[in-house]
Amino acid sequence: MAIDYGPASTGVAHGAPPPGGFRVATDPATAVIRIPAALGALDRVATFVLDLGERAALPAGALYRLRLAADELTTNIVMHGYRGAPGEITVDGGIDPDQVWVRFQDDAPAFDPRQGLRPPALDQPLAERRIGGLGVYLAFTAVDGFAYDLVAGRNVSTLVMLRRAEPRPPGGTDASDEPTE
Repeated sequence: MAIDYGPASTGVAHGAPPPGGFRVATDPATAVIRIPAALGALDRVATFVLDLGERAALPAGALYRLRLAADELTTNIVMHGYRGAPGEITVDGGIDPDQVWVRFQDDAPAFDPRQGLRPPALDQPLAERRIGGLGVYLAFTAVDGFAYDLVAGRNVSTLVMLRRAEPRPPGGTDASDEPTE
């Protein structure tokens, strides 16, 4: 897959913090793809996110969670935003010293995916639970930050994953704890 590493024309002020307090800087190393609003394009988003996360040296768990959130957000844009109508999604992302971010822009009707977001009622039987919303809830709780804004009539959603070492499992060790001889 070819990735354009040139600056994106996003309609969002470069370096301006998105809502929620996360700073998204842009520079010439920012990656950009444009995909059709179709479920068949999900693999391009996954490849894009995996490439970005690997270049940022995100730990495997953080990279998995970022990809999960990106897949869910893209699916929602296609299924609930465009609703089968033709359209395009612009995905750009970048690596800052303290975070990795992935931003999605689309021209579907304005919709903040956090609208009506609530934790799933896990204490209720499946048959009594409200349909929908679980994927979005899981996606947004998987990343360190999410921001949404409506800019010049475009939906702009940004996922943020902090660049930090993942905590070790309780009572567990990792290879760096092994004694050397």
